[in-house]
Amino acid sequence: MGKTFPQLYATVCLTTVWSHVGYVLRPLAILLSAFFLLTSLSSAQLYQGQTLVEATLVADTTAIVPGQTFRLGLLLRMAPGWHTYWENPGDSGLATKFEPQLPPGFSAGPLAWPLPRRIIEPGDIQVYAYKGEVLLVRTITTPAAIDTAEINLLAKSTWLVCEAICIPGKADLQLTLPVAAAAEPANTDLFAKFKAQLPSADQPPFTISWTATPTGWNLGLRDAGDATRADFYPFAEDKHPVGHTAPRDLIRGAADLAIPVAGFPPVRGIVVLENGERRGWTVASNTDAPVARDTPVAAKTGLWTYLLFGLIGGFILNLMPCVLPVISLKIFGFMRQAGDSRANILKHGLAFTAGIFLWFLGLAAVIIALKSAGSEVTWAFQFQNPWFNYVIGVVVFVFALNLFGVFEIVLPGRATQGMAEAGGHGGLAGSFAQGILATLLATPCTAPFLGTALGFAFSQASAVIAAMFAAIAAGMAFPYLLLSAQPGWMKYLPKPGVWMERLKQFMGFPLLATLLWLLYVIGQQRGTEAVIWAAATYLCLGLAAWLYGAFLGPVSSTRAKTLATLGILLSLLLGLGYFTGSLFTRSAATMPDKSAATPTDGIPWVPFSEAELQRLLAEGRPVFLDFTADWCITCKFNLRTAIDTKAVREAFEKLGIVPMLADWTNSNPEITRKLAQFDRVGVPFYLFYAPGRADDPVILPELLTEQILLRAIGAQP
Repeated sequence: MGKTFPQLYATVCLTTVWSHVGYVLRPLAILLSAFFLLTSLSSAQLYQGQTLVEATLVADTTAIVPGQTFRLGLLLRMAPGWHTYWENPGDSGLATKFEPQLPPGFSAGPLAWPLPRRIIEPGDIQVYAYKGEVLLVRTITTPAAIDTAEINLLAKSTWLVCEAICIPGKADLQLTLPVAAAAEPANTDLFAKFKAQLPSADQPPFTISWTATPTGWNLGLRDAGDATRADFYPFAEDKHPVGHTAPRDLIRGAADLAIPVAGFPPVRGIVVLENGERRGWTVASNTDAPVARDTPVAAKTGLWTYLLFGLIGGFILNLMPCVLPVISLKIFGFMRQAGDSRANILKHGLAFTAGIFLWFLGLAAVIIALKSAGSEVTWAFQFQNPWFNYVIGVVVFVFALNLFGVFEIVLPGRATQGMAEAGGHGGLAGSFAQGILATLLATPCTAPFLGTALGFAFSQASAVIAAMFAAIAAGMAFPYLLLSAQPGWMKYLPKPGVWMERLKQFMGFPLLATLLWLLYVIGQQRGTEAVIWAAATYLCLGLAAWLYGAFLGPVSSTRAKTLATLGILLSLLLGLGYFTGSLFTRSAATMPDKSAATPTDGIPWVPFSEAELQRLLAEGRPVFLDFTADWCITCKFNLRTAIDTKAVREAFEKLGIVPMLADWTNSNPEITRKLAQFDRVGVPFYLFYAPGRADDPVILPELLTEQILLRAIGAQP
């Protein structure tokens, strides 16, 4: 492509900028590039001596016959590794434009787009594009009479071609065809090849069904024959942007595609099936599609009722095993404050409450932002990230060391009043930090009332999500705020004394138990090696904390402080730099296969998949579906005490019940969508599909007992 010096200079500059800004700023870089480069005129796009795109105007006829139609195509051939875009480019990119400039009396039909490919670029950017070559076709209608011997067909085209960088291109094309009474086909193989890649407007030769869900639409595919994989490409929609659909493997001709979109607007797109070759059909959701069971509708139950559920659920969180280690610290703090002034006690209660509200409202802000970006977010989604669990392990471990007396934070002057002893002592910062840690450890649990409240809130507007999290925070903080406002009730607590130092040290052990649980979760997410390197990091942090507490006090010599500082830096470098930055990072980010073998003495769980569940239900089999996660302590408690018991195992075997496990330890979009069908965004959650109740399963409570479960499955009256 011939370029002027300013255009070439702009290209080089923008290419340099592109390599630094990365994919996050790609749309902006695209627009800036287009401003400078779209003035270039050529049928071949050159960049640094390489032909990136060759554009050609082709027709399917050797001549133009008056009164007859013919097809005019834009053929783009891209360099290896480069791609141009479909009519809906996806997260970034620009759709190719093909505009014929026709003589009077001629008209062009709509642009026919072949099936695109889904390309996932760094940063989880998904685009719909073409590689290799693509033929974009318009059908040309000619007038009944043409008074010239030949027609010079002109067309303008613009495109964006991308690889590691994106470069816009433009071409003014022409094709001269004679006018004749008859014509022969031309470019037959080329047009036939891409005609086979066009989506069909006919009814698909398989069954499709649309179901509205809290996150958008579910497109069910059934009886799809020997197809092996299904995908969905939405048409571009400005008013209601449609998120990305995860491609699904078909099992026995069945699959479910989740199409994320806010509300229930009509969705149009192309469903593509693969079995060696790709075929597509244009489909559209019908406006009267059935709504998934228990889809949240504000009119069904009032907003204030759901907020009350959130308030009650937040209060019950204080009784969940996840939170008890930190709650014990707060009770201990109340004991220490029993002799303080009423104003000081209230300040600590408000600081603890502020920590609770800060975490919950911050979590609400993150969820709102992710939902706005089209992500599927859920309660406790952060615990599905092993790095989050690792960092929380650091916080818990440091808190425990502080309680054991390994180190104390000593700050000079007024700073001591506000920040000293932040982790288990009397400072306001300590109460604030305890409030944050209590809520942080509470999120793996879903208390009674909380699942229903959160399921409603996650499908509502941002203001409702924020209000729901504020209600949960208020419920959790209520007992502490009440006790702080009524310090007279503290007379029922034991009097402070020397014994409290021993109690403080003892309370470090529940935090270590919490750390063991976090290490177990990391092991389930990333394997045994990750646990070893995380523990090695914690060991180095423990050494650094001991050096700080033993040698950086006010009575230590300058030489001791210098050596201790060097030791702390070396410990942190070894722990954070080597064990974490190198070894933990490289540990396998895969969860062990728990379904590889069937246990001989436990419940023979069947791994959850929607296709397998539907197959079992179609056969009339009863199914008990357990939504669980290794980071959910309540789930583990229910499993040990109410589910994996001798009586339940015998009942499952006697009644022919299939136990199915939906393991949500790591993020699983299929499980997330299934939870959303029942207004749930967290675990534990239990369903029992009795024979003949495939569309109306029994929902069991979050806190299970063996008797409740046996009654639900019909094993007890």
